Amino acid sequence: KEVQIMEDPIISQEWITSLEQFHLPRWEELPDFEIYMDQLITIVSQYVAIFQDKEGSMITASMINNYVKAKIMPRPLKKKYNKVHIAYALAITILKEVLTISEIRDGIEIQSERSGLKGAYHIFCDELELATSTVAKALKSGTLPFEELVIASDKMAMKLCTFSLISKLITRKMVAKSMQLKRLGEQGCADSIE
Repeated sequence: KEVQIMEDPIISQEWITSLEQFHLPRWEELPDFEIYMDQLITIVSQYVAIFQDKEGSMITASMINNYVKAKIMPRPLKKKYNKVHIAYALAITILKEVLTISEIRDGIEIQSERSGLKGAYHIFCDELELATSTVAKALKSGTLPFEELVIASDKMAMKLCTFSLISKLITRKMVAKSMQLKRLGEQGCADSIE
């Protein structure tokens, strides 16, 4: 059965369209040359901007250094990063919104053992794009088509994580926008009293 949801004018159609069109670069689309930390941060920041719901950056140099120290991400070679680092940084930056760092490390390890690092990254990209487009379509249509989801056991954790991420993101945006509108309404009432 489809679950009916009410249309919410708080979420802009422009943002819903950007969710529908969201794309993470596949392994082959990642740079084949070495880059420095600031370039890594720029690349990752551009792709995760759609998920940013608060002030500040979702990825910083200190975060990357901490991921390396915690052995979640491989060490750079002579302060240079490559596509492996970009893939790790993208996955970690996005997944940390719904998982702990140790859960991310374990999840990457398990999925990499099953599919190889490149395959695990592709599964992550596919599932995240599917989750974003499915939820965007649901926001447009007003229904959540959960019956249509077929979940293979080897992708269950990734699918549930990506849907959780998108659900959390949309909820945060809706609450923030509602609070902003409420404050403006209260300010408008106060202004009209004066």
